[in-house]
Amino acid sequence: MASPASEPVVAQPPRLRRVVRSFGYAFEGLSVMLRTQPNFLVHVAAAIVIIALGIAVGLTAAEFAVVVVTIAMVMIVECLNTALESVCDLVSPGIHPLVKRAKDVSAAAVLIAAAASVVIAVLIFAPHLLPLTAH
Repeated sequence: MASPASEPVVAQPPRLRRVVRSFGYAFEGLSVMLRTQPNFLVHVAAAIVIIALGIAVGLTAAEFAVVVVTIAMVMIVECLNTALESVCDLVSPGIHPLVKRAKDVSAAAVLIAAAASVVIAVLIFAPHLLPLTAH
């Protein structure tokens, strides 16, 4: 018979309180982004306009899925950029060339995501909007 020490450990499911608390931290992070990051507000405003336009032109479910994933991608990259900048400021409050590089590369990631979202918007919305301009 195996001793209790040799029996496999079964992972315990997270307690509800811990799960709820983790959602609270996530909502606090979202609140920080909305209160402190003007670019994030621009992304939120653009997302609202794009979703409303998508409803107005009757995007298909697949088209809406691409739009939602694209919006999420831009917002996620903006959050990661802010998180990286915060860590950089903590680690190196002064000016350091490697911190500048990290911040610049992080900002470039946001720029790439935003540019890709514009291309995706044109590809998805153009077929719906071009017929409207023919009249």
